[in-house]
Amino acid sequence: MDDDPQIPRIANLLADPARARILWALIDGTMRPAGELAYAANVSAQSASGHLAKLVEGGLLDAEAQGRHRYFRIASAEVAALVESIASLGAATRSRVPRAPLPAHAPVQFLYARTCYGHLAGEMAVKVLDAMLKAKWLVADGKDFALTRPGEAQLASLGIDLEAARRPRRVLARACVDLTQRRPHLGGTLGDALLGLYVTRGWILRQRRSRAVNITPKGYEGFRRAFGVT
Repeated sequence: MDDDPQIPRIANLLADPARARILWALIDGTMRPAGELAYAANVSAQSASGHLAKLVEGGLLDAEAQGRHRYFRIASAEVAALVESIASLGAATRSRVPRAPLPAHAPVQFLYARTCYGHLAGEMAVKVLDAMLKAKWLVADGKDFALTRPGEAQLASLGIDLEAARRPRRVLARACVDLTQRRPHLGGTLGDALLGLYVTRGWILRQRRSRAVNITPKGYEGFRRAFGVT
């Protein structure tokens, strides 16, 4: 049926813990080899190969051959948004069983600023979206956002290439529910473009093999000047 939402098929792909761990390992938008994903999923290389084949066949992952190795990444922003939304729902509805505490230094940074597929997430990202909505750069448009003329002017002045951001078949400004803040941050191609700006200008520094990012002193000043965020 043309109107079949494919929910059972997608749910079946996500239901396996190993496949869920593979997708979560790729949520930062990186491309990784099968061996690394087998380790992340805590399964054998042979088992990981089967899971990866199902995820590629199901349209959730893309694969690319480089020499003798195959590398995998999340197939689209829509897949990443689905995975992040399910993780957010899981955190909101988890059983009230006490959990072991995380290392004291780790969660603060992860909560404050991290990547989510190709855009910024965490407390800082939520603050930036709040500031853009308050300043009327963006207005709500269903589950997404529409860019206003003042918003276009302000973003262009920051150096955002809006023509490039308006890619065919991609949403410009999407509300992505933040995993830890339970409020939306900005996804879509505009969110991707802003993350690129933050990295290029040295506002944030990526961490190797981690979604957490460091906001630099230059970045704190940049966020304050551009968005009024402190």
